[in-house]
Amino acid sequence: MARKRDVPAIFAEGVIVLIALGLAFVAGIAGWAVGHGTRSGTRTVTVSGGATGLVTSSGNVDPHVAAGAHDFVGFACGQCHGNRGRGGVSPDVPALSGVAKQLTPARLRHIINHGLGESKNPTKPYMPVWGAVISKRQVSDLVAYLRADLPAVPTAEPLPIPTGQGLAVEGAALYTRYGCGNCHGPNGLGGVPNPQSPDKTVPPLSGVVFRGEFNTDKKVIDFIRSGSVIGRAPIVSMPHWGGIITNEQLRALAAYLKTLK
Repeated sequence: MARKRDVPAIFAEGVIVLIALGLAFVAGIAGWAVGHGTRSGTRTVTVSGGATGLVTSSGNVDPHVAAGAHDFVGFACGQCHGNRGRGGVSPDVPALSGVAKQLTPARLRHIINHGLGESKNPTKPYMPVWGAVISKRQVSDLVAYLRADLPAVPTAEPLPIPTGQGLAVEGAALYTRYGCGNCHGPNGLGGVPNPQSPDKTVPPLSGVVFRGEFNTDKKVIDFIRSGSVIGRAPIVSMPHWGGIITNEQLRALAAYLKTLK
């Protein structure tokens, strides 16, 4: 005759079975999440020196790398070095792909702050001095972006240039796209410090003095094209744009400047 099982024993076995089923369910959910995350396009950008920037299809990115990407656009680096530093703009300006493998972070900071390859030839672009304009944090973010090999970052894109709306409207967008306001200020009002220069600030592109000196489109265009090398770092000099900005864009910039105060 079979022996009856007592109620507590049956209850205990039931609890064990429920726990086992619960663990199996949790493990299944975890496995699905890992597989789903892998299929969703997540990729890891490995940065030299051990840092890691995580870029996913949903747009998540390391904050320093993201800030560097936006600074790269805001300071018009891509207008000379190409979109995401891929080159192709001028034979005199190198691409920046893989630059972090060739240069140390200290060297990259020095080049950003002090410029490189200064030339008085208006057709030969050179790396301008940014030390008096860009903050230390911005320089560090730019270096982080370079060391991540300049990944695509959502919304870190140059301002589109409108067409068919008049030269002045096109010139206003170009003023932003080429980063002119970083030195000459919004609306060309000037006032950006340049302590080592004779007048201690970057000059405005508006006002009575500017209008008196640059009273024709040709004078304005010639100045943008040739720049003004007034000294070496830490003095900020007007870079040459002759090998970068097209003649049509130069005319548009001159038209925009005439609309300013």
